[in-house]
Amino acid sequence: MNAAIPADSTIRAALAKVMDPEIGKPITDLGMVKSIDVTDDGAVNVGVYLTTSGCPMRTEIADRVRTAVADIPGTGPVTVELDVMDDDQRTELRKQLRGDRGEPVIPFAQPGSLTRVYAVASGKGGVGKSSVTVNLAVSLAARGLSVGLLDADIYGHSVPRMMGSDAVPTQVEKMILPPIAHGVKFISIAQFTKGNTPVVWRGPMLHRALQQFLADVYWGDLDVLLLDLPPGTGDVAISIAQLIPSAEILVVTTPQQAAAEVAERAGAIALQTRQKILGVVENMSWMTLPDGSRMQPFGSGGGAAVAESLTRSVGSQVELLGQVPLDPALREGGDAGTPIVLGDPESEAAGALRAISDRLAVRRRGLAGMSLGIDTTRH
Repeated sequence: MNAAIPADSTIRAALAKVMDPEIGKPITDLGMVKSIDVTDDGAVNVGVYLTTSGCPMRTEIADRVRTAVADIPGTGPVTVELDVMDDDQRTELRKQLRGDRGEPVIPFAQPGSLTRVYAVASGKGGVGKSSVTVNLAVSLAARGLSVGLLDADIYGHSVPRMMGSDAVPTQVEKMILPPIAHGVKFISIAQFTKGNTPVVWRGPMLHRALQQFLADVYWGDLDVLLLDLPPGTGDVAISIAQLIPSAEILVVTTPQQAAAEVAERAGAIALQTRQKILGVVENMSWMTLPDGSRMQPFGSGGGAAVAESLTRSVGSQVELLGQVPLDPALREGGDAGTPIVLGDPESEAAGALRAISDRLAVRRRGLAGMSLGIDTTRH
């Protein structure tokens, strides 16, 4: 006996489990289901609205809808017809996601925000800061956390390549939907420039770009947002302190004493901006040779020295969160767009990076400044 032809309500219930890959909410909640037509023989046609005509996720959305409906008993052939939202629908979607505010606000700077914001800094270039940031982001996402990654290194952007994605963000009115790679939402100035065109901006333009990345991008409900800062203590570090005062600084250095001294300056900026220093990561700590012995091409002790110096400077404990060995696979994974924590998870470097992310993952989302909704009025 054949299963009964599915009702519209059954199909709509199945579609309620289909998430928009960019927004992360059910397509039924977003007003994306245009129509549901069922024929007498069980064939189903679903009309779906896309946010824009050039939606990069059109194929994935259609496949998700087709799979969800086909799994319903009694369903015959399933077809999906894609349409595009009009201006009024896009306005309603933007209001639904961001509210009806005239000017976007930075959600992570609001008193009620529970998102942990980690600004990854280094005193100088070439210490592997971006590689560490990308691998920590991907590792945190692999643990099931909702993670965002902002490439704040405007001049030396490298996150899209390391994430293995050349996807362009989708724009709905003034709201930007960031691409997702390896489970991480990410945004970079590289997604708005042609080829390898250099960005030649002064301080005010940098500040405005960061403000837009933080306010105009729809990040959703993030557990963690990582910011890949440029080396040094310039405009971007100061802007981040102004835009997200609650951001915590994670300092990346190498064992080399000269690099460590410069890294101390990057961390010490927290004294002026009144930010908290999360800890120190030492990269390129050693190289494990075929016989199992370790060679230390950049010396030793730099990470511990930075942690000790910053502890004295800020008057509270700054920990050395971990040491990451020098491994060619770390560089190769960045060039190939497959971070080492995914591409070579059993490697020593991947294990060290996962251990650091584990320490970050267990830190609870903050309640500082939040109203608990308790009425203290006596009745």
